Amino acid sequence: MSKKAKTKTEQRAVIGMEKALMILRSPLVTEKSTAASQYGQYGFITVLDATKAEIKSAIEQIFKVKVESVNTMIQKGKIKRFRGREGCRSDIKKAYVRLEKGYRLDIGAGV
Repeated sequence: MSKKAKTKTEQRAVIGMEKALMILRSPLVTEKSTAASQYGQYGFITVLDATKAEIKSAIEQIFKVKVESVNTMIQKGKIKRFRGREGCRSDIKKAYVRLEKGYRLDIGAGV
């Protein structure tokens, strides 16, 4: 096996349940994420320093499903004004997760 092939292997992030619950802040409930859920894709808001491997491990531990892939993005906070003073909203990290065939999440069950 070549050196390049070894670096491509999946790295497993072993995390505890407590850290898994801290990584996922909330489900992402938007029109886009709701429409994508019929194709096995779900959105979550996570902490800014979470890696893709940690997010995958957290979702697999919490929801007992198999994750195929994780895509992440950081949404920069907007500059807003309130009573003439400038302020800035916090940055948000979004994670879009694709589950393997046969697995589903029911995020809206508790609502």
